[in-house]
Amino acid sequence: MAGPAALLVSVRHQAGALRTLRAAGAPHPPCSPPQPSHTQTFSTSRAGTAWHSPGEEMEVSEPGGALELEEERKAPRKSPKEGEESGDLSLLSPHEPRPERLARCETLREVALRSKMSRLVEATSQLVRVEQTLLLPLLQQHPLSLHPKDSIEFRNICSHMALQREGQQFERDLHEAHQCLKTIIEKLICSLAVFPSDSYIPVRSALRQILQNLLAM
Repeated sequence: MAGPAALLVSVRHQAGALRTLRAAGAPHPPCSPPQPSHTQTFSTSRAGTAWHSPGEEMEVSEPGGALELEEERKAPRKSPKEGEESGDLSLLSPHEPRPERLARCETLREVALRSKMSRLVEATSQLVRVEQTLLLPLLQQHPLSLHPKDSIEFRNICSHMALQREGQQFERDLHEAHQCLKTIIEKLICSLAVFPSDSYIPVRSALRQILQNLLAM
């Protein structure tokens, strides 16, 4: 069993992890928009100069050709899907990666990581606040079984993650930090069951809400 001193040790490490998380979660400079591929540039250039090919000039010189050409210019543009069906994109290899699609996937991945980081920061902030304002007064009367080593591990993971900033190792550290904070909250909830009165109910309710928000990632 442990008293307020052990809780303050845990809170100090969690607060240090929180500062590190906020620094690691600082926004990166915005990415430049993707540039068109060589294939698209060639396709666009081909579409723009198609009216001047020798074959089509011969067709225009026939009777009624100028009128048909004018009507064709006034016709609405084809949609990308129609263009593909008509063979305008025949030069595109089916196995060639599309830069726009890759850039879109990368953007979605970055958004997901920022969202996960934001939720982790918010959960850590709420946990420290609940421990200081609700849990600490209870420990003045009833000692509680705590696990400061989990908070130490949590801070170490966050410190290592801050050195990465991006990449697969950053994602692994972010996942481990999420799991470690989840373990800290779950152990606190279980430990509160030993309280002899219902005074622990508001604390447990607040911790369950933090855990629910954390698991919503």
